[in-house]
Amino acid sequence: MSASTADIAQQEPFSRRTLFWGIFASLLAAAGFFLLSTYAPDFRQPSVGGATPLSKSGIGYAGLAEWLKLTGEAPDMARSDSDLETEMLLVVTISPDSDPDALANIIKLRKGLDTLFVLPKWATLPLFQHEGWEMKIQRLPDVVVNDWLGRIAKAKLGEGETTVKQLDVAGQTVNVPDRLQWVADETPLIAAGNGKAVLTEVEDERFYILTDPDLINNAGLKDPDKAAAALKLIEFLQSEEGPVMFDLTLHGMGRKYDLAKLLVEPPFLALTLTILAAAALAFLHGLGRFGPPRADQRAIAFGKRALVDTTAMLLRRAGRLEELGDRYGALARVRAGALLGAPHGLQGEALDRWLDSRDKDEPGGFTTRLQAADAAKTLTQMHEAAEKLHDWTARRLGERR
Repeated sequence: MSASTADIAQQEPFSRRTLFWGIFASLLAAAGFFLLSTYAPDFRQPSVGGATPLSKSGIGYAGLAEWLKLTGEAPDMARSDSDLETEMLLVVTISPDSDPDALANIIKLRKGLDTLFVLPKWATLPLFQHEGWEMKIQRLPDVVVNDWLGRIAKAKLGEGETTVKQLDVAGQTVNVPDRLQWVADETPLIAAGNGKAVLTEVEDERFYILTDPDLINNAGLKDPDKAAAALKLIEFLQSEEGPVMFDLTLHGMGRKYDLAKLLVEPPFLALTLTILAAAALAFLHGLGRFGPPRADQRAIAFGKRALVDTTAMLLRRAGRLEELGDRYGALARVRAGALLGAPHGLQGEALDRWLDSRDKDEPGGFTTRLQAADAAKTLTQMHEAAEKLHDWTARRLGERR
């Protein structure tokens, strides 16, 4: 190995190929971390309670989802608007803190599709001793439940307690839940007495409303009869056999968009790829140098031109350009007199008349151009007037020679 090769090896401990693959691996890892951190919240299983199909609290529906999985096919979870357009039966579980706009979106997308809406019933508080559990406080006021019910159908909760002790749920007899919720309906799908519906169908739609969630939530499924009735209820509402789908968008899962998602999803995905491609090309372009490196320039240049440019910049920044026309005219008069041989001592208007007499083709030619320079207020006007004065002097000087 020669001395020069050894010096290069000491100066570059890593080869260019090693550096390239190291940078490539770092960029790949950064891109993977960015994508995972962007979409991780959508697929993270929440540990809190609530009336969601992932909640294991008493008012949750994780038990029904697991029950359907054990007795048939595992239910799907709707996390986006595209998921909501499925032909499967969609179970929408409503909680008091759900998003009203998300419910309106579900109703719009589910037109003509089988959908079961489960109303809320209980006000709860988190039970801090058990993560994901909740403690029942009281039944929700009717005005709160009616607000959600009115967004789906023109109906209100009925007042008063029912006298029946048992309900017929698709052929399965179950005990009436505590403080049963019902609506008035002459043709109920599940009746709690004459004209009292626990399951009702929305007119002119394939929407079903279960007024009392205690028939299918986790607290209700501890009763074997209700667990069997829950399966029969789902089978009764399905148009065809197959899995059902639970909605998660109503609870804010999968519907929150941020800048990171906009960058990696259509229609802005094309822009992101274009920017990355441009950055890659710029990086490749910067790997090699084209031509010798440019020498550093002085902050303040030498020479007459640098002095003139600096003076012009200062005058422009000071706002004094409009005052230069008459001063330039005075200098042009003295210069023209000196070049054309004016008698010594002539000044002012006397010098102007002498200069005008040098022009045989245009009477008062110099004075006219001088007045134009005095009246100039803008940079363009002063440039035109100065050019005319210079041309006049050069022409007269040429005639003299």
